[in-house]
Amino acid sequence: MLHSPSEAKNPNTVGDSLYSAVTSNYLSAILRISNRQTNNGFSVTSNQLKHRLHTIIFEADTPAGKLFDVMLFLVIMASVVLTMLQSVGAIRESHGPLLFSLNAACTGLFTVEYLLRLWCARSTVRYARSFFGVVDLLAVLPFYIGLLFPSTRFLDVVKVLRMLRIFRVLKMAQYVGEADLLMSALVASRRKIGIFLVTVMTIVVILGSMMYVIEGETNNGFSSIPRSVYWAITTLTTVGYGDISPQTHLGQALASLLMIIGYSIIAVPTGIITASLGLEYAQRKRARICKACGQDQHDADALYCTKCGVKLG
Repeated sequence: MLHSPSEAKNPNTVGDSLYSAVTSNYLSAILRISNRQTNNGFSVTSNQLKHRLHTIIFEADTPAGKLFDVMLFLVIMASVVLTMLQSVGAIRESHGPLLFSLNAACTGLFTVEYLLRLWCARSTVRYARSFFGVVDLLAVLPFYIGLLFPSTRFLDVVKVLRMLRIFRVLKMAQYVGEADLLMSALVASRRKIGIFLVTVMTIVVILGSMMYVIEGETNNGFSSIPRSVYWAITTLTTVGYGDISPQTHLGQALASLLMIIGYSIIAVPTGIITASLGLEYAQRKRARICKACGQDQHDADALYCTKCGVKLG
């Protein structure tokens, strides 16, 4: 590299140029080494490492993946137990620092695991937006938020949702399919359920207002319409806390009517969901048609045709 006479006389300029040249050559050498494909088994490129981590973290069918998920499950259980123990006053006073340190260590492991999942996922955005991606994020956020707002630290138990990953380890994919079937039935009956909820809310508002008119002057419990509506909801749902009760004969008659209505409509949403569930199941059975003989009505987990024995696609 050539310099002007003035630059050559300046030792700082020469030193900067030499430093830049050495740094550039060093970085180039590092890049060549990191991208080099070797057959000796000792040099691992970034892509190879990412592939190995993806196999271990995301694939439970391999021995390493199964071991990883089992160990993760045990750490999750330990962390949840630690969070629960921290909520017990006597235990927190005697072992608080130890419990906090152990929980912090578990959360640190979860944080590293989440970052590794983001790094080795085939699609980082897709994983981050997936159900398990959101659950993994929620498993670490409450701990760090609790450092700023101590009253929220017990929300850390939300990491128990991560135990759902055990379904993959125990080969319970069919249960996940059944959960999907139930969710489809709920979605299909959402309008009917919505109409039912609106009807229930109308009933409790009307009867709660009537109870306020009847009991408001003589019973301090029914001091406002919202409080009377609260009573109507607890009575209609057959919960009946007993903190508010009518004292007049007309109020007690209205309460009896509301209890009977509650028992009458309690089975309505169950019937709606059951009907949608049966319809959804029948549709899925009809959708599985054997390509060889045309036979339908196969169960969702059937592998072979019930008529000709050919493997279903």
